[in-house]
Amino acid sequence: MRSVVTFAALALAASVLVPRYASHMAAAPAPLALSARPQVPATGSAANSRSLVVPRDARGHFEVEARVEGRHVNFMVDTGASVIALTASDAGRLGIHPAPREFVTEVRTANGTVRAAPTRLDRVEVGDLVVRDVAALVLPDEALSDNLLGLSFLSRLRRFEYSDGKLVLEQ
Repeated sequence: MRSVVTFAALALAASVLVPRYASHMAAAPAPLALSARPQVPATGSAANSRSLVVPRDARGHFEVEARVEGRHVNFMVDTGASVIALTASDAGRLGIHPAPREFVTEVRTANGTVRAAPTRLDRVEVGDLVVRDVAALVLPDEALSDNLLGLSFLSRLRRFEYSDGKLVLEQ
């Protein structure tokens, strides 16, 4: 269990530091976006691939609007998070209401160590990208300011890449 907590702490630290470091590494500053919603470019190089280009927002983060179980949910893309993390409020809007006894996973956040409830999401869509049966955690609202789109979604894509101040997702 200690290794899980340590990994969660490292993942959260990376989720804060990587966007800051990446924003300093870009050759030219990214223009301030009025909307942090993703833009869908032309189809990728593979015949059946779908791509999504996500610009950085003013904070240097990558935010997307997704559809989870058919409902709209906003996420911050977090390559340092091992799974999707949902606030209890947004999970409730999706019909996910874990009982107190289901909060069995300890995770370390910027606000300290909290317990989270594991769950599975049948379908997560970001633009034209669709991933089914995705692992997620529900965290108390006070533990999480944004929902996090973590590796349980991202690792199921063909690729995700940071390039020229933008995040490219491809399926």
